[in-house]
Amino acid sequence: MKLRVGYELVYECVQPTPMLLMLNMHASRAQNILVPDILRVSPTVPYTQYHDSFGNLCSRLVAPQGWLTLSTEGLIDVPPYMELQEPNGYQHAVEELPDECMQFLLGSRYCETDLLSDAAWQMFGHTPLGRARVQAICDFVHRHIRFDYNCARPTKTAFEAYREGVGVCRDFAHLAVALCRAMNIPARYCTGYISDIGLPPPYAPMDFCAWMEVYLGNTWQTFDPRNNAPRTGRVLMARGRDAADVALSNTFGTTTLVRFSVVCEPQ
Repeated sequence: MKLRVGYELVYECVQPTPMLLMLNMHASRAQNILVPDILRVSPTVPYTQYHDSFGNLCSRLVAPQGWLTLSTEGLIDVPPYMELQEPNGYQHAVEELPDECMQFLLGSRYCETDLLSDAAWQMFGHTPLGRARVQAICDFVHRHIRFDYNCARPTKTAFEAYREGVGVCRDFAHLAVALCRAMNIPARYCTGYISDIGLPPPYAPMDFCAWMEVYLGNTWQTFDPRNNAPRTGRVLMARGRDAADVALSNTFGTTTLVRFSVVCEPQ
């Protein structure tokens, strides 16, 4: 199935402002991309790109004073059915894990494993190892956090989301990631597009979404504590330890996001 994805972000900059952007589909999806989501910048300014250590495509530019519009539209081939569960949900002992997984067991800027470790073991220490334990964590986070855009803030951490019980999709993902790591299960934070295909109306305005990938059965597997159900048309843009690694835009100066729209729909 062909899925059209894209966005338009309009910023106002009070002075020339360096920007670091992660606004493209992830390199791991390259074989499925039918029309590349090339970054468009208006007014036209030069930009350079590189891949970071997580494989995210990063763009660097200097925004001029005034308004700047960032946009793209791409086409990607996705399975025309809801996500399938991986057959192997085995949880590896820490000593069995590949070296590249180890950083995803540690606390990070928004995922304070030290503050959540005791609660995690009290709540999930009795659950079966592997996928069942990860799903128990997702079930808890899905119930515990009430979704509310008005309670979003860019500095909120996993522990604060746990304590406050309210937040947005990044807070669901941060809390689930931190709880998995506290239980010695490697987990990493992901962001990208998720379509509303197969869901009943009414539909909320489209937005970028956050979920997590957990290392089970020798592979990284997708879990979504915000929706807590398989979806059709999930497209990865960036992954990392937490939102600090995958901010869709970092601006090194005073800017205002004036307008924001996202598209993710079947072609």
